[in-house]
Amino acid sequence: MANEHYFSASPESDARPRQITVTLAGRTLSLATASGVFSPERLDVGTRVLLQTVPAPAPSGALLDIGCGWGPIAITMALQSPDSQVWGVDVNERVLDLARANAATAGATNVLVGLPADVPDDLRFATIWSNPPIRVGKDELHAILRTWLPRLVPGGDAWLVVAKHLGGDSLQRWIADMLGGEFTVARATTDKGYRVIRVHRG
Repeated sequence: MANEHYFSASPESDARPRQITVTLAGRTLSLATASGVFSPERLDVGTRVLLQTVPAPAPSGALLDIGCGWGPIAITMALQSPDSQVWGVDVNERVLDLARANAATAGATNVLVGLPADVPDDLRFATIWSNPPIRVGKDELHAILRTWLPRLVPGGDAWLVVAKHLGGDSLQRWIADMLGGEFTVARATTDKGYRVIRVHRG
């Protein structure tokens, strides 16, 4: 099954599990992926750009990875901030199992993986990192970001990586309009055709 349906809740394809070697937070790890998930063969370029360019997450508090996939962003946050509680959320049942297993393999005991509905409604986040699921479509993507970005704590930052050719610039403008004056939205960097967008809550 091709990647375009990685946002399906229950992939119908055979899982065809595999192991890949990745370096996260300076550690080389052998982690599990499978068919029917986003980027099963390697750490995708957008995620790599995000992890290589953003500052370290908040050292404590609740952190969030929106669309966690098989877990590289959530695991990196957890290893860099071991005193934090990192939530990785996704809708794909297959990747939730993979992300839990990979967090255990990495020794990232402070990772909690689940569906969006599993996150307590009153929880607020000191840092959000995401390679958001652009291909779910504009309306669904906007609904996802509208749900999570306002849950930053005052002084908190969200960092999003979006391919320029998939609308990174227009998404940045939409986020700024959606959140309003309490938030500052700016392009942090451009690398390999990807925009890294910073959302800061004042």
